[in-house]
Amino acid sequence: MSPCGNDFSHYLSRSLFLISELKRRMKAEKKAAEKDAKTKEQEPQKESNDQAAQKAFGMDEETLDPNQYFKIRTQAIQELKGTAEDPYPHKYHVDVSLTEFIEKYNHLQAGEQLTDIVLNVSGRVHAKRASGAKLIFYDLRGEGVKLQVMANSRSYKSEEAFVAINNKLRRGDIIGVRGNPGKTKKGELSIIPIEMTLLSPCLHMMPHLHFGLKDKETRYRQRYLDLILNDNVRKEHRSAITIETPMMNIIPGGAVARPFVTYHNELDMKLYMRIAPELYHKMLVVGGMDRVYEIGRQFRNEGIDLTHNPEFTTCEFYMAYADYHDLMDITEKLLSGMVKHITGGYKVTYHPNGPDGEAHEIDFTPPFRRVSMTHDLEKIMGVKFPPTDSYDTEETRKFFDDLCAQKGVDCSPPRTTARLLDKLVGDFLEVTCINPTFICEHPQIMSPLAKWHRSEKGLTERFELFVMKKEICNAYTELNDPIRQRELFQQQAKAKDEGDDEAMVIDETFCTALEYGLPPTAGWGMGIDRVAMFLTDSNNIKEVLLFPAMKPDDNKTSAPADGSSI
Repeated sequence: MSPCGNDFSHYLSRSLFLISELKRRMKAEKKAAEKDAKTKEQEPQKESNDQAAQKAFGMDEETLDPNQYFKIRTQAIQELKGTAEDPYPHKYHVDVSLTEFIEKYNHLQAGEQLTDIVLNVSGRVHAKRASGAKLIFYDLRGEGVKLQVMANSRSYKSEEAFVAINNKLRRGDIIGVRGNPGKTKKGELSIIPIEMTLLSPCLHMMPHLHFGLKDKETRYRQRYLDLILNDNVRKEHRSAITIETPMMNIIPGGAVARPFVTYHNELDMKLYMRIAPELYHKMLVVGGMDRVYEIGRQFRNEGIDLTHNPEFTTCEFYMAYADYHDLMDITEKLLSGMVKHITGGYKVTYHPNGPDGEAHEIDFTPPFRRVSMTHDLEKIMGVKFPPTDSYDTEETRKFFDDLCAQKGVDCSPPRTTARLLDKLVGDFLEVTCINPTFICEHPQIMSPLAKWHRSEKGLTERFELFVMKKEICNAYTELNDPIRQRELFQQQAKAKDEGDDEAMVIDETFCTALEYGLPPTAGWGMGIDRVAMFLTDSNNIKEVLLFPAMKPDDNKTSAPADGSSI
């Protein structure tokens, strides 16, 4: 072949190579462009998933100023009120405690899930972690232990419900979890929820558990917060913890009563002898002590008669995840069982007017009679009352004022609706309570610490137990909404300004404690002295007190008796 032919052949080969290389590069560039376009298409989806996870986690709120956080959270909770997602449900049934759950299912193998077992547990959220938008982890704490909640959208009752509840929950909230026991692939014991319920929201930004609560001033002033964050503060692990609370207070609270006043020289301020330990007890439940009780003295600056002494002994207990129905059952079992254990039967003979008076038989056989305060009072009096949701109006106050005047029922000023109604109940309903009787569903205006009735507006879930016309027990489902509690305290303060010296004052310390979340709780108090009266057939409380309060005897002096010397 000629040189010219060789050159052409070489030229042709090189041209074909360049064309082939160009095609390869164009193909590679096209593939890279397609990959880049695909990546860009996926970025919005990835960003959306991250945003959803961040929203569920609440990280955007964690960076806020604490005051801003409180404002935003309070507004969010207020919007839930009156909806199907009530942030303050009256009751939540718990099958096992966190401690029992851990003891029972800690033997499971890594990756194992018991789908045939469904349990309810509850506790306070101390940590929340998102692993994408469909897998959220919670650290649930209570009774000094921790249980992980592994919330997976695939196991939840619905995708929509999963997103809604995880967007709602925050650190510090008290929640109920219904789900299956299981362990993660790494072997951590967990509950895999089918359903989660907000039981009581924490409105404040919780300090992180890792850092704890170091400031002593805060620890002492907000002991409930100290209990939430520092497990070593609480060493007891029994089902019920006996406690002691202060007998001198800066603010008298926990009951509608007139307090004794004393003076602290060093602090240069008035102090009040306690009229009830209730508010302290509920702050301890906020702190994680689910069941507390105290037997101790109360002091009320009121009259002295056959059933009243200025200082007296009570037993009070508070029980998380219970309501007033539970406490009625407990009260029946406690009293009837005690009477039977002491006397051998359920019936006791009592002489209300002394040993020479008429004898009455009191039957403690359960179940006890139950009556509705307003509805049964209407029946007894034969009068139709105004609607219960209007009891805070002047028109209703005027109605009961006129009714008392018409029936000859005396009520000293101030003639508020609560005081007028209390007098009517005393004259017409309490007198029918010979055998143990629960008077239930008191109006909210008479019960500033009790929770609203779940089906009757204007009423509360409260009861008082009467025996032989005398109150021996008072209990209710506890009000745990801090906004509503402040409103009721303000109404009480208004009544005090109008002259009702038994009305409560606003206790901001207690309201702040409620803002950290009080679980659904029921509280109960019983007067031990009066129960002792019935069991010993004593018609005078002085008979069951070693040193009762007595009026001074002006006819006697402090001189020694005749025949004695000093």
